[in-house]
Amino acid sequence: MLALASTPHAWADPITVTDIAGRNVTVDAPVERIILGEGRQIYLLGALEPEAPFAHVVGWRHDFSEADPDNYAAYAAKFPEMTRIPTFGGFKDGTFDVEQAASLKPDVVLMNLEAKAATEDAAYDTKLAELGIPILYIDFREKPLEHTIPSMRLIGRLLGDEKRAEAFIDFAEAQLARVTDRIAAAKPERPRVFIDRAGGYSDDCCMSFGPGNFGEYVELAGGDNIADGIIPQTFGTLNPEQIIAANPDQVVVTGGNWGAYVPGGNWVGVGPGADMGEARTKLENLTRRTAMTGIAAVENGEVHAIWHQFYNSPYYFVAVQRLAKWFHPDLFQDLDPEATLRELHERFLPVDYMPGYWVSLHDD
Repeated sequence: MLALASTPHAWADPITVTDIAGRNVTVDAPVERIILGEGRQIYLLGALEPEAPFAHVVGWRHDFSEADPDNYAAYAAKFPEMTRIPTFGGFKDGTFDVEQAASLKPDVVLMNLEAKAATEDAAYDTKLAELGIPILYIDFREKPLEHTIPSMRLIGRLLGDEKRAEAFIDFAEAQLARVTDRIAAAKPERPRVFIDRAGGYSDDCCMSFGPGNFGEYVELAGGDNIADGIIPQTFGTLNPEQIIAANPDQVVVTGGNWGAYVPGGNWVGVGPGADMGEARTKLENLTRRTAMTGIAAVENGEVHAIWHQFYNSPYYFVAVQRLAKWFHPDLFQDLDPEATLRELHERFLPVDYMPGYWVSLHDD
């Protein structure tokens, strides 16, 4: 039964919460009806309510099916009702429909922090406020290490799932510490690392990360991000000459199944259930680009691909573990990132684990 047929709990009481934008917002909680400003916010809801992750979702942005079709298919197979939930355009591209949203009578709209400026420019916040519909900003992309945990706590409080949120947070922090504590104690020599953001998605080269997101994952995993100091913000671009001059010891391409965006593209299709043979072939093809000419990582086979959505989900600690094992295999011989990802699914997530989230040009 779809959540849009539900009615508010009689025991809902007003609470005031502080969202990731620092705004104090009053909502009636536990909330019953939520609009997701990004479909991939289901990564967070799913970890809090794995038995019924869509029970409170009355509308959502359509990006999940396009950006992560493999997980979308897994969720849809288990929760077919999700395919009947109304979808929206985005706040950033100006295609969000306020009237449609109001017709669904949501208790709250969850928005990603990165859409805040566009939301205010288009006066969506004012229009929704006039209808008595509050917006709450969360973030697990702009500053995932800083904002994912408070975002989980915020949603846990909205849904009355505080204990579940704290259990997830305890797991995430413990798994991250398995890397950061050892790096801090051993102080290993840091390899130079180039993160090739969505390599092969377009013919342009090369998108990367500055000091945030995957750039920060690199530092936590004991690497030296070559884009740090060149790209000032979280996202940006390096030209081939800068990459060749930096001569990275390690190259990590972020990839996914982007057939909805770039059919037949050169992107590396890692993700749940991915074809590892095809992914490895496409990864090898990317080493023939001008930016990879003569660099140490290619010469030594230290070229890898990892699931792009680790940059945009509360599973960042798995990516840090996988990077650490690539960068420092001797130091992390006993670390098994795949076992961590499997445990994450078994303990917290609504769908079964399927391998395929990373691939490398060497066996490890």
